[in-house]
Amino acid sequence: MNTASAYFLANIPSPDRGVWQIGPLSLRAYALCIIAGIVLAIWLGERRWVQRGGTKGTIIDIAVFAVPFGLVGGRLYHVITDNQLYFGEGKDPIRALYVWEGGLGIWGAIALGAVGAWIACRRKGIPLPAVADAVAPGIVIAQAIGRLGNYFNQELYGGPTDLPWGLEIYQRVDPATGLPDALNGVAVTDVPLAVVHPTFLYELLWNLGVALLVLWADRRFRLGHGRAFALYVAGYTAGRFWIELMRTDQANHILGLRVNVWTSVLVFAGAVAYLVIARRFGPRERPEDLATGPDDGGAAGDGDGADGADSAEDTGAGADTDTTDRADGSGTEDTGGTGPDRRGGSGGGGTASTEVG
Repeated sequence: MNTASAYFLANIPSPDRGVWQIGPLSLRAYALCIIAGIVLAIWLGERRWVQRGGTKGTIIDIAVFAVPFGLVGGRLYHVITDNQLYFGEGKDPIRALYVWEGGLGIWGAIALGAVGAWIACRRKGIPLPAVADAVAPGIVIAQAIGRLGNYFNQELYGGPTDLPWGLEIYQRVDPATGLPDALNGVAVTDVPLAVVHPTFLYELLWNLGVALLVLWADRRFRLGHGRAFALYVAGYTAGRFWIELMRTDQANHILGLRVNVWTSVLVFAGAVAYLVIARRFGPRERPEDLATGPDDGGAAGDGDGADGADSAEDTGAGADTDTTDRADGSGTEDTGGTGPDRRGGSGGGGTASTEVG
């Protein structure tokens, strides 16, 4: 590097640490970023759900199932695909449970999180694809926030670079022992060991772009039946493909390529295929298909109970009408005309309930 280029270079410094000790408590930047992302995703998903005609509070209720499932799924994917970090000679398998140290695979988080969301949706009697569309932009923004945690951990970066936005990597040590500790240690000097591609930053910016794309396309084309979610998946995997090729952290390979590169290709193809197929499902779900009653109770059978109550009210109303008609002396004609109409109305209500389910 010549003198001129060195003068104008403006590298990105890494934080000197990713963990702060507050008494016995370890405050980890990675964990804070994950929590912040989850909170924002729920908040934005809730707003979008209500705008689409859904009942307020539904996304929060679904998150009670989806978030724990997603965290478990994300960790499982990471441990399975990077098992050499935790199992084998000299390894400590119990560290596979240390989620706070980093290591959540988005593929597993989305897959198992969807299972949790599906359980919650069935209990509420609402369509999972509509929920997925509502939360899609929030999820990818949450992923962007989560990448800030990688910045504090000094992880998931690329190869050496002399670009102005190169990331400086520092030597971190345990203050108590002076031994190297990249994750929990503190940098003792601002002289970098290396200047590398900040691939976490590339993915952060790409994710924000995908979020804007989904928000625009959803508003422009009124996407429904899971198409907004599929667009998010396709957009994310397209970026993850080329960013994954730049990363230099340890990873398992298949046919010379990192596992996550192959995963990106397969998931992208599936998302694009769904986008094409889902067009036949018609326009976006109707608002009445998304609303839940205040006493839905979370049970799948509650909708049937509600239908039964409505039918009972209709029957009672019919009896009152018949009594009034007979008092007017015109019971025979009016009752004959009203009965079939009321049964027809009840049948229409049953059809609507079936469509919601």
